[in-house]
Amino acid sequence: MTSSSNKARKTLQILNTNRTTDLIEKLKSTEINNFAETIFRTDSKCTKIKTETRITSLEKATNTEIPFLSNKVQFNNFDILPGNIENYIGMTQIPTGIIGPIKVKGIDAYGDFYAPLATTEGALIASYNRGARAAYLSGGITSVCLTEGVQRSPVFTFESIGDLASFLMWALEQDEKFKEITTQNSRFAKLSETKVNIEGNNLILVFEFYTGDAAGQNMVTICTDAICSYIIENCPIKPEYWFLEGNYSGDKKATALSFTNVRGKKVVAEVIIPQNIVVDILKTTPELIVKYWQTSTIGVIQSGAIGAQGHFANGLAALFLATGQDVACVTEAAIGITRMEHHKNGGIYVSVTLPNLIVGTVGGGTILPTQQECLNIMDCNGAGKARKFAEICAAVVLSGEISIAAAISAGQFSHAHKKLGRKK
Repeated sequence: MTSSSNKARKTLQILNTNRTTDLIEKLKSTEINNFAETIFRTDSKCTKIKTETRITSLEKATNTEIPFLSNKVQFNNFDILPGNIENYIGMTQIPTGIIGPIKVKGIDAYGDFYAPLATTEGALIASYNRGARAAYLSGGITSVCLTEGVQRSPVFTFESIGDLASFLMWALEQDEKFKEITTQNSRFAKLSETKVNIEGNNLILVFEFYTGDAAGQNMVTICTDAICSYIIENCPIKPEYWFLEGNYSGDKKATALSFTNVRGKKVVAEVIIPQNIVVDILKTTPELIVKYWQTSTIGVIQSGAIGAQGHFANGLAALFLATGQDVACVTEAAIGITRMEHHKNGGIYVSVTLPNLIVGTVGGGTILPTQQECLNIMDCNGAGKARKFAEICAAVVLSGEISIAAAISAGQFSHAHKKLGRKK
């Protein structure tokens, strides 16, 4: 993803905080100071006793309680639902499992975390859990949220390009006014940048906002609408017509803009897995796993996909469902790049880059009981936790990429799905 000078400076500020020396040492560290007391081994048997034992262990390990998720308490607070649903008839139940611990070494997320994943796909939990285990034994996953921003892109149509140019000259002088309007319409949103795209007599203004700990789609829509109202009332050249969204922002779409922009949060994560862990835990070899990834990358290029990765959508959809994110945003959040290379220590280097991670820890579905409990499991519920959650998301995604590449490279992929993904 290319960056504007302002974004580049902000990224450097993130990487060069007043914790710089300590932070860099943490990010470089490959030592495991202590093993987590609670390790969730993969178990496909769902008996009442096993489930209750697992819940007790999880609550103790995370110092949280999950009464709604465990069905000890039934949901009956219908007053919280407006804003989430219309014509309500009930709750759709999706099985939720746990993976971990995942050792994350990030700027905002640092430590051992357990990640709840809601899915109906057998073998998914097992796969992500194995990848997390391999990364844990390798010293953990470095995960850093680099930059963030959410866009809305209204389009204005003029009689001629000349009128468009006159309008644009005026609009570009209104930046401070647009920022003022933004603060008047939201306590959290900040207008950070305005970009332009011209097609014939159509002008798209791309407003990019910082949205705090909210995913922010509604926030940026409201602020952009207020800015557009000001524009229409005050601009010297009136457009023939205009629309609040010109379908250019990439909202809930896989677009080629993903790697030249950011939507939500851009996060990168990496891990170096020694050869013995590749062999003992992943049951393959560094040579096979790298050869597979090189071959599969050529395949995905030929398919015309945007990005090159194995199955970001699997982990993100399961994590989004569990934590109350806008699941439709997986369409854009699952775009990214996975890289696997030989490392000089004889093992493998693995990284993932997610430029469009639309997540939040306040607002939307995060207020629902089981979703709050799932966020609490990761200490990611509420204000000040969105960047931390994004770094954990990237670590979960990386875990899944490690395991699926290992499974396919070693010929285990079909067997795992036959064993765990089929009804007996």
